[in-house]
Amino acid sequence: MTVNSYSPEELKKVDPVFGQISFDGHEQIVFCHCKDSGLKAIIGIHNTVLGPALGGTRMWNYTSEWEALNDVLRLSRGMTYKSAISGLDLGGGKAVIIGDSKKDKTPELIKAFAHYVHSLSGRYITAEDVGTTTPDMDLIHTITPHVTGISESLGGSGNPSPVTAYGVFVGLKAAAKFQFGTDDLAGKKIFVQGVGNVGETLVKHLSEAGADITITDITRERVEEIAKKYNTKIYEGNDLYAEEMDIYAPCALGATVNTETIQKLKAKVIAGAANNQLAQEQIHGKMLQEKGIVYAPDFLINAGGIINVFGEIAKYDAQEALRRTENIYNTTLDILNRAKEHNITTHQAAMAMAEERIERKKNEQK
Repeated sequence: MTVNSYSPEELKKVDPVFGQISFDGHEQIVFCHCKDSGLKAIIGIHNTVLGPALGGTRMWNYTSEWEALNDVLRLSRGMTYKSAISGLDLGGGKAVIIGDSKKDKTPELIKAFAHYVHSLSGRYITAEDVGTTTPDMDLIHTITPHVTGISESLGGSGNPSPVTAYGVFVGLKAAAKFQFGTDDLAGKKIFVQGVGNVGETLVKHLSEAGADITITDITRERVEEIAKKYNTKIYEGNDLYAEEMDIYAPCALGATVNTETIQKLKAKVIAGAANNQLAQEQIHGKMLQEKGIVYAPDFLINAGGIINVFGEIAKYDAQEALRRTENIYNTTLDILNRAKEHNITTHQAAMAMAEERIERKKNEQK
């Protein structure tokens, strides 16, 4: 059957990229395949107005290629606004590799992916994400210079997770300050969903701040390890979102803030490390606003990692990266106050701030 034999309605269903609900004027989508290594990957470049598109490579066992495409579109778009709102001269990009990182990842597969990154001549710069590691970035570095987050021994900044977690922590504190009138977290009931590298470090900061922490994760052994290490509670229930809590910190995958969960949610603040926490940004941002739940925009408060790896390009040191990450606290308060003043959602306020910077740069380039 030829394409021309489809009806207009059917064509809408088969549009592979431009018809995707998450497509947002992306500049370039690259589909990567290597028969020998088994590589199946997608690189998404959303916007390069402010600079080259930098964003991590996620390796995940997606249920379908459509799911992988949707993820890379959403993630790369988020990176555009993350860099813009953080004051970085970077655009937004992301990559996903389809597969189980624990079973399917091989040196040959990572090298094959690196060659695709190199073919883009610096339009896309990669880094680590879920399912990839600093050693993976070191291996990519043997093929292409267009990678960040490499080992400190190679002149890089190493694992960005600690700085990401610190940015989430200060953003969470700012949201608490806005909602509760104080950023003192002592005794605050906080649920952390997902205790990977970033989630664990966030738990460490929260524990040191005296918070009452409950954790959950898909890996039972990991939960028990972190609970013992930081003396936290383990969530044993069946409906996390209906639990009594002050702050919900999603640190796993996105879209956990949706119509169903918002209706149950008793938290007064949402502040976590996960990307794309709002399943539908406009709808669910508004629902949170109407319920009086303060949402700290994820692409702002989880920007510490990209601030850190940007230092490999901008050549500033670890102390400067930390200073810039600490400023997430002030930017978060600015956005929350802006949202209140203009009676818009915090997501809209953050997007407006990021888009204003991109628009100024566009006008300078004319």
